[in-house]
Amino acid sequence: MSTTLTEKQRTARSPRKPGLLHGVTWLVVRQHRTALWTLAAATLLGAALIVQQRGAMSDLLDQLGWPGKDVTLSSTPEGFGYVTQALNSLPVALGVFLGAPLIAGDQEHGTAQLVTTQSVPRRRWLAAKLAWCLSLVLVSTVVLATLFTWWWEPYREFFPSDWMQGVVFDNTGPMLTALSLFFTTCGIAIGMLLRRTLRAMMATFLFAGVVEFAFGEFRDRLATPRVVTYPMNGDAPAFLDQAVEHDRWIGSADGQLYGWGTCSEPTEKATNACIKEHGIVNDVVEYFGYDQMPGMQWTGAALLLGGTAVVAVFILWWTTRRPL
Repeated sequence: MSTTLTEKQRTARSPRKPGLLHGVTWLVVRQHRTALWTLAAATLLGAALIVQQRGAMSDLLDQLGWPGKDVTLSSTPEGFGYVTQALNSLPVALGVFLGAPLIAGDQEHGTAQLVTTQSVPRRRWLAAKLAWCLSLVLVSTVVLATLFTWWWEPYREFFPSDWMQGVVFDNTGPMLTALSLFFTTCGIAIGMLLRRTLRAMMATFLFAGVVEFAFGEFRDRLATPRVVTYPMNGDAPAFLDQAVEHDRWIGSADGQLYGWGTCSEPTEKATNACIKEHGIVNDVVEYFGYDQMPGMQWTGAALLLGGTAVVAVFILWWTTRRPL
């Protein structure tokens, strides 16, 4: 008898240790598996398109002899417009279609009340949903932003948009990820407060539009512009080719600055007389150098990620003090 029991004990399987997907985490992933597969497919499709477009552009420039000789493309690659439009829309789409329904959908259908009345603590359940959602956003946007930067950076001179415009600045480096995390977290908070999915999606869309407009106006405050002075009507310094002009003046030898149109007279004689009267000898340009781009992006990303953390903490705090 003892021998039989011993043999059974030896042959019995040891209990399997729980992996990463178990308990609440498994429940959250299973509940939102449609969103998971949709975003994964969109990420793979976007990545494939970027790789294909970069390869085609690289082959074309190699055939034309770049960088050994100066090359001008007759038109911007058609795929560039599609890719940048999709990437610019991605943060808003994540906030509207992933963030806003995350809790609002559970509140609307009673799932939140069912889950939080079980043995799972409310904060743990909500933390699992936040962690799953934001991790998904993080991975997908890092992949797309890295690939787009890999495409744009070596060939930036062939694209019509300068680096401070939203189609480049907001889609390269850390900005795409920071914007996506911020809009997604704000969408979750809006859905939690409004408790209705459709209403939350509309409010998130409007909120994201206002924030994107405000951030576009705020972008040139992420760094201090530089100033360069050179002789009037002379050749501008070569580094200004990659710089973004912020403002422009004309100046006298003693450093006095005048507006660019100060001596815009109807005749050349009157213009020359005005220049002589004011002692104007220099062109003065206020600009942002290309080397300032990473610092500006990380400053903007830090502000957005700080806002993301604040909103996430608010969500956890609110749900522990209010019924879902």
